[in-house]
Amino acid sequence: MTTPGNTSPAILMQDKRVRHVPSSRLTLLTAAEFLPPDLCEGLIALIDKDRRPSTIADANGDDYFRTSETCDLDSGEPAVKDLENRLFALNGIDPAHGEPVQGQRYAVGQEFKAHTDYFEPQGADFEKYCGVAGNRTWTFMVYLNKVEAGGATRFKVIGKTFQPETGRLLCWDNKRPDGTCNAATLHHGMKVRAGVKYVITKWYRERPWG
Repeated sequence: MTTPGNTSPAILMQDKRVRHVPSSRLTLLTAAEFLPPDLCEGLIALIDKDRRPSTIADANGDDYFRTSETCDLDSGEPAVKDLENRLFALNGIDPAHGEPVQGQRYAVGQEFKAHTDYFEPQGADFEKYCGVAGNRTWTFMVYLNKVEAGGATRFKVIGKTFQPETGRLLCWDNKRPDGTCNAATLHHGMKVRAGVKYVITKWYRERPWG
């Protein structure tokens, strides 16, 4: 069964690995070992091959706000197809509503300061990024490796911090039950202190991507 751009804890928790993070402020779930190590290694190789400096929408004047490297992963790659199949089996979201899978690489000292994944409705570039597909609904993020030190993801509003573990999934609903954007999803990709951090991110939209 597919759902247009959305899923729910009830659907996600049909996978026994998935745990609901207790919070009245946002819907956040996690699953250990969602991806196997060999698939993580394959995705890391793809990120290393095509990475470029990361950017942000609605530039805020802080040149150090997001200092990681990024790449859009080729949907034709076997590792990416495997990942997409696993995500669909988990969340049941119509694949037409998904953005291309993005990979990120964080070297020592690199971070993504506290931000939300949705596009601000009053933002200067809202129409540019959301005019066709609408805003982001759900975020699915997977750590591809264990980091020597640092690199945690901190949800400041609810006081939860997650350390990178190979294959661990984090996912959250970017909206409140009433459909408005949820500022409590604010999260910080904290600085890597030793080693390198790799993650993949898959975002879904209100309407089909295109």
